[in-house]
Amino acid sequence: MPPKKKGESSAGGGKGKAKDTSTDKAKEKGGSSSGKLKPATSINVRHILCEKHGKKEEAATKLREGVKFDEVAREFSEDKARQGGSLGWKTRGSLLADFEKAAYELEPSTTANPKWAEVKTSEGYHIIMVEGRK
Repeated sequence: MPPKKKGESSAGGGKGKAKDTSTDKAKEKGGSSSGKLKPATSINVRHILCEKHGKKEEAATKLREGVKFDEVAREFSEDKARQGGSLGWKTRGSLLADFEKAAYELEPSTTANPKWAEVKTSEGYHIIMVEGRK
């Protein structure tokens, strides 16, 4: 009997998809959530770009207080993505390397309850969230 390694490690694997429950806390550790995500070739990504670290920290504080990601992006982001920080669907290789690495490790979430990461690039300080993967 050939081994089944594609998606299910044991019988009854259909009910073991804990995508939106226990993995919420794993994201904050950084690397642990990437092993649970299916490989993606493109992501629907939003970001908040700040030139100064202090402004990025203000934006992060607002997110921690429960303000929606798109509202914080409109208030704090210093780039041209004025639709709540939306960059749209981006394929691998089309983003700055550090930004892309952080973005592809994130689980999809909503602007009302975002799972986000912070990264510094040559353009400044980014707060990133992903809305979809394919």
